[in-house]
Amino acid sequence: MTSPAPRILTILLVASLPRAASAACECRCVDGVVQPVCSYAWEQPPICAPEVCPIVPPSVTPVMPPTVPPVGTGACYPAEVFDQISGRYVWQRVCE
Repeated sequence: MTSPAPRILTILLVASLPRAASAACECRCVDGVVQPVCSYAWEQPPICAPEVCPIVPPSVTPVMPPTVPPVGTGACYPAEVFDQISGRYVWQRVCE
């Protein structure tokens, strides 16, 4: 029987490695409601402060091709996400 010490040491070593800063998780207006949006399922979503989102203009949901959800997510759906650069809502695929 082997000791769990090497495995624990490896996990601690990997966890302590510096990570590149990224804006992979951020609070965004999705369908008129502020919620965390992350690029990867394993990231810890931020706690979003209450915010007033711009009104979602009426539009028709686009037809999106069926795809397999990313690992760690259950389902994906099209949603209107507010793009701060353009100042308007754009359709994006959001996975939970």
